[in-house]
Amino acid sequence: MALLAKDFHVFAVDLRGQGRSTWTPKRYSLDNFGNDLVRFLALVVRRPVVVAGCSSGGVLAAWLSAYAMPGQIRGALCEDAPLFSSELAPAHGTGIRQGAGPVFELYRDHLGDQWSVGDWAGFTAAAQASPSEMASRQSGTAEPPQNLKEYDPEWARVFFEGTVGLHCPHDRMLSQVKAPMLLTHHARATDPETGESAGAVSDLQAGQAQAIIRAAGVPVDYQSFPDAAHVMHTTEPARYAAVLTAWAGKLPSE
Repeated sequence: MALLAKDFHVFAVDLRGQGRSTWTPKRYSLDNFGNDLVRFLALVVRRPVVVAGCSSGGVLAAWLSAYAMPGQIRGALCEDAPLFSSELAPAHGTGIRQGAGPVFELYRDHLGDQWSVGDWAGFTAAAQASPSEMASRQSGTAEPPQNLKEYDPEWARVFFEGTVGLHCPHDRMLSQVKAPMLLTHHARATDPETGESAGAVSDLQAGQAQAIIRAAGVPVDYQSFPDAAHVMHTTEPARYAAVLTAWAGKLPSE
């Protein structure tokens, strides 16, 4: 945020179910998350914005480009966003259960909605024994990290079970985008033996997303960073800030 402060007034939002925002059982969906942000923009920010989100936040950046109120969004940066790949039955490529799904399943079974199970020892043991590489990399610490303590595991369950986007298929959402978008695409690979995806989104899915957005008549830029971590803004903040600032500088003014 400090790197961006010279060029932007930065707002960092804890979505419902994460950080210091409250948990909202049975109320986790892309449409609810998106409409929370629409109200935040209307009531707090009250001017057109460049919205940037990583991972599921990148999907929500695309949602805002499609469904925010007219004039709210100047542009949307989708940082390594799992477009299609975070759906249960996507229109293109593999879905959530071929990617982060095994981790989310462990959250569901060992942590439970609102931490109702809370079996951290069981979670770490199951993660370390999992055939999924993504699951096996999960922490084996004695206590869950603070950000996970603040996280409602129901978030993970609704992605694993597909209810989070039940009324918001990504192909339809992308066909409705109205503000210019930048898709950044980070490290990715496919295990040739298992077919398991490593990375948030495949080359196929990134290409399909661009094609749909362009067919909607909206400018979309694509930048590939195969050496970058999923959360580049944390691991390489200067690189991330430079990418965002350079792209946003080319957007039409307010």
